[in-house]
Amino acid sequence: MSLPDTAPADHATTAPEPPAPAPRARPRTFALLGSELALLFRRRRTWAMLGALALVPVLIAIAVRMTTDPSDRGPAFLGDITNNGLFVAFTALTVSIPLFLPLTVGVVSGDTVAGEANHGTIRYLLVAPTGRLRFIVVKYVGAVAFSLAATLLVVLVGAAIGALLFPIGPVTLLSGTQVDGWSYAGRAVLLALYVTLSMLGLSAIGLFASTLTTVPVGAMAATVVLAGVSQVLDQLPQLDWLHPFLFSHLWLGFGDLLRDPIAFDSFGQNALLQLGYVAVFGALAYGRFATKDVLS
Repeated sequence: MSLPDTAPADHATTAPEPPAPAPRARPRTFALLGSELALLFRRRRTWAMLGALALVPVLIAIAVRMTTDPSDRGPAFLGDITNNGLFVAFTALTVSIPLFLPLTVGVVSGDTVAGEANHGTIRYLLVAPTGRLRFIVVKYVGAVAFSLAATLLVVLVGAAIGALLFPIGPVTLLSGTQVDGWSYAGRAVLLALYVTLSMLGLSAIGLFASTLTTVPVGAMAATVVLAGVSQVLDQLPQLDWLHPFLFSHLWLGFGDLLRDPIAFDSFGQNALLQLGYVAVFGALAYGRFATKDVLS
């Protein structure tokens, strides 16, 4: 009687086990971004800065309401406000761009990396695992998200207080054409996007400054000072050759959005200028951060 065959099965017929799927980077990126945005907008400092920006259109509207003689149109913009409250949003954006918005954006962007390093949490984030490039990108997107929230807040509060204190009606554009309130609302959103776009270069500069130090106040101050220096240089006629290369040169160039039809020439030029700063200072920030010892 023959014994049963106990030879092992042919290996060629055995299907190899598929390798374990590698963890996907995209869900981790979105999770990290969500955590960054939640942390940013939970801070009291963030809400204090947003509250200060919201006061700009409120104070402008109240001041015009209390001091302007109804029979006197007053200076540019202020006279337009008395005739149509929708101009409060536009005036508030114009007032906020030179100082208030750069100040708040400089605080947020200057704190991106230096703040984590100062609190000692950066080493835990990178061990998580979180790649350094992903970390830099998420921090920058958080700063841009704050810029967008800040500009939209100024526009919304300006429209609300303008409607409360002044009459609302058709808006006369710079080209002399009148549009209704809804058409102007769409242009106001474009204005907010233009201003957010204008802050991209400054946010990238703040991100780079934040990688150079572990003291957030130093990076914040450097970013805000550079914003002021850029605007001062832009006013010197002796440096007119330099003006097109300054990141603040087209901050107030949104007049084309208030014409009929809308011209996007300044929008495109500003986008090209700001993206150039993002590319240069984003690369510098990553180059500095990639070689920085943050785990010791």
